Amino acid sequence: MLTFGLLIVAGVLEATTPGGMNEESIEAIVVGLLLFAFIGTALIATGLGIAGLCQKQRKKIFAILGTIFSLVTVVSTVSLISFGMTID
Repeated sequence: MLTFGLLIVAGVLEATTPGGMNEESIEAIVVGLLLFAFIGTALIATGLGIAGLCQKQRKKIFAILGTIFSLVTVVSTVSLISFGMTID
């Protein structure tokens, strides 16, 4: 959820700045670093969900839900970034 909010903030910063956002500004650097941190967190969540699926004698509903939600987050974030890179 935070990843999508961060992407919205980045879009607003790009749209409201005349001539586009400066890539060397503090705001752009913070947005980029936070984006990498949030994607890394989602990848860790995916790994923990898969580890939960591999455990025996355990209810797997939360492991399944965690894996699905984190994979959806990673895939949709990467697809939004790649879509944004194609638009010029």
